[in-house]
Amino acid sequence: MTIGSVRIDGDSLLLPGGVRVGFVRTLRLPEQGTHALPPGLGSFPLRRIEDYPDTAPAQWLERGGVMLPVYLREAMWLSFSGTVEPAALQVGVGKVCAVSGKPWSSRLARDPQNYLALPRQPWLDGINSGKGTVRQFVAVPLGMGATVEGQVTGEETWGGVQLQSFPLADGPLAAWREEQRLLAERRAAYPPPPPAVAFGAPPTPGGGYGAQMAAAPAEYRGAPRAPAAMGLGVGGSMHQEVYQDDRPAADWAKATSGRVFVHLVTPPEWRRITGEEPPPSPVDRAAYTSAGLPWFDYYYDADGEDLAPTDTLGGVKPAGEWLGDDHTPWQEPSPHQVKPLKDAPGKPVSDGDW
Repeated sequence: MTIGSVRIDGDSLLLPGGVRVGFVRTLRLPEQGTHALPPGLGSFPLRRIEDYPDTAPAQWLERGGVMLPVYLREAMWLSFSGTVEPAALQVGVGKVCAVSGKPWSSRLARDPQNYLALPRQPWLDGINSGKGTVRQFVAVPLGMGATVEGQVTGEETWGGVQLQSFPLADGPLAAWREEQRLLAERRAAYPPPPPAVAFGAPPTPGGGYGAQMAAAPAEYRGAPRAPAAMGLGVGGSMHQEVYQDDRPAADWAKATSGRVFVHLVTPPEWRRITGEEPPPSPVDRAAYTSAGLPWFDYYYDADGEDLAPTDTLGGVKPAGEWLGDDHTPWQEPSPHQVKPLKDAPGKPVSDGDW
């Protein structure tokens, strides 16, 4: 099934219509309590499945898409920084909607909403599990029932992450572009005053909570067979809103412009399939906090309304209840460590049957 061309552009995916999705490594939160946003610690590398016809599992080749390497219980978040035009983006975890908890669908829905409204939604760190909170995406193996897919559907068939984007319909898109053109003319006529001199670099909005690898200590940088399949479960809770779409439903196109299946690969499988070394193991979160490095608090869109969670996702249990207690040391960041925030294409990625 071919819709539109999805491409790998650097360490992110570029979907038709200018939707950009990055997969960011981060610190895994404790499963108790609700926490500030963890930092971005570099992007996961992405590779096209079809480039490895002799070593990728046959099932993955059938589904197409891309793969990325992830460690057991490693956490990640999705960044949408760089998305250029409005889009409705569906995010599936094992073909369960991460926003509504409903089964994967080829259509947009509003009751409950089964997509993210971009670019208002700058990132997504986990499933929409609470009022103003999400539960962190954490990699777990298939077969134990620990994934969101397993807990919601009772089966673990798909794993991975699924993405599907819908653009604005022609009329609303033309109106939006005209609005942007007029705004650009006004900015040109009344340029802003020069910025005040600042000492030290401010956090970078949107693309990693301002803590990319340059901000971390140097030591933190870092034949076909049955796959060691991985999916996404959940970890700790954090303060993050999933915004309700304020556009009329009729503004969105009826058909998707592009979709992609993202396979999660264990480090040994990544090495075997690609011949490349996976990234170093995840950062120790206590060492990160002890080093005085930042955590983040996002000043939410005052005009945005938080999307209420469904009972389905609110009941998903964290990975520790399946894999054992979380013994990783934790050191609460001090108040001064929590920083406020305000916010050339590669070859096409093939799509398959999923």
